[in-house]
Amino acid sequence: MTATPNPPRPTAGLSHNPGPWCAPPCRQADLTTLLDPSLTWLWEHLAAVADRRGDRHLTDGATQVTMPAEPSHRAAAVGLLRVGTPRPGQKIRVNLASLTQRLRARHNELTPGLVAAHAVQRVLAADADAKAKRKAALDQLHQTAVTAFAAIPATAAHRPDIDQLWPLLRRRGTVGRLERTENRDVILRQAAAVIARLPHPDQRVDRRRVAEAATGSPHALDAGTLPGLVLATLTSAGTLDPGLKRRAAWAALGVNCDDLTGGLTTLGIYPAGWHLPPTETPTLTPRVLARCDWPSPPSPDSWVFITENPSVVTAAADVADQQPERQPPLRLMCTVGTPSALEINALARLAAAGWNIAVRADFDEAGLNHTNALLAGIPGATPWRMTESDYHASLSDDTDAALDTRRLPNTPWNPDLHTAMRKRRAAAYEESLIEDLIQDLLVGHPHTRRLGSND
Repeated sequence: MTATPNPPRPTAGLSHNPGPWCAPPCRQADLTTLLDPSLTWLWEHLAAVADRRGDRHLTDGATQVTMPAEPSHRAAAVGLLRVGTPRPGQKIRVNLASLTQRLRARHNELTPGLVAAHAVQRVLAADADAKAKRKAALDQLHQTAVTAFAAIPATAAHRPDIDQLWPLLRRRGTVGRLERTENRDVILRQAAAVIARLPHPDQRVDRRRVAEAATGSPHALDAGTLPGLVLATLTSAGTLDPGLKRRAAWAALGVNCDDLTGGLTTLGIYPAGWHLPPTETPTLTPRVLARCDWPSPPSPDSWVFITENPSVVTAAADVADQQPERQPPLRLMCTVGTPSALEINALARLAAAGWNIAVRADFDEAGLNHTNALLAGIPGATPWRMTESDYHASLSDDTDAALDTRRLPNTPWNPDLHTAMRKRRAAAYEESLIEDLIQDLLVGHPHTRRLGSND
């Protein structure tokens, strides 16, 4: 004979209000006595347990309750909890499976958690539900990523192991940003398609052509989540150095954002075959820098100075305008921020043509990174007023540019500079030394202060 489940009790006398916390069993049960105010303390305790455990039903395990001081409150719980005559403050162990069985005398699916939800008028364990749903969504996103990146051909220039990199991308916030994007699965597949089409080290390609081939839109890599995901993945994989601006990062991957914007602003030094007044300040575009030749220097002691900030070029150009016939002319180039790999290669060719190169930037994290990149990429390049004493000379009593020293790069040309910047914790900028920089340009060679000295 098949057992017949206990039929629901009549619904007359309901004392609860339906809400989002309501489920069919409690809609069909008479909860009048259970929701008596004298039992509110018990249900509030069980609601807190449900939230803490992430269990909205509480049908197994146990919990400990403290009996209230109010006699009527203790008396109301005696029959439900099956206790004798409890004292105020007495600790009582509640077997949740047994409590569930007693509640199911009213409905065969009623649980302690369902009653507690009605008593406190809210959904229990909502945070746990949200966490469970988010975990499921993240697991699905992870699986989509693994599948998409596994499709990158073994012959591709870059084939990151997205399964291994996923925890790092989560810690860096990349996955969180992707999770909040509506078409995240599409973006993951497009990111893998972009990486599959990146050029090998001996090749270069236009970014718009990569975007068109991978997504169908030539502008898909201009801005937004997709290019951020591609660059974050390759940075996490160690393919890209951290901290690179997007243009520099693409350049390091062999991808040209375009060859008509950006580049080096120059004064007094121009590509071979160019005939311009020494006071002109054209910008040599990436298209020019990629293919230009440089003139030979007039003497072995001829210098070209490299700066980060256009304001230094402006000040130098003002001096050149006042002395247009001076010889030698002021020779200065400006990276206008982070130098790209293409720009550094062009400056390396300038050094190979016989010019002495002096480089500098701001005294901050980005500026030290720029200087390190230039010194590493230009054979024989020399730091220009980038010592500890130059740093101190750049500071003033009211300097308030706070410096985050946690990622401050080393300064191997002058270790005392790194120590001083970590101690002072303030950034300083090229404009503070502009009179000294102009004087060096007029002399035609960098200041000869011995590196590491405080003279």
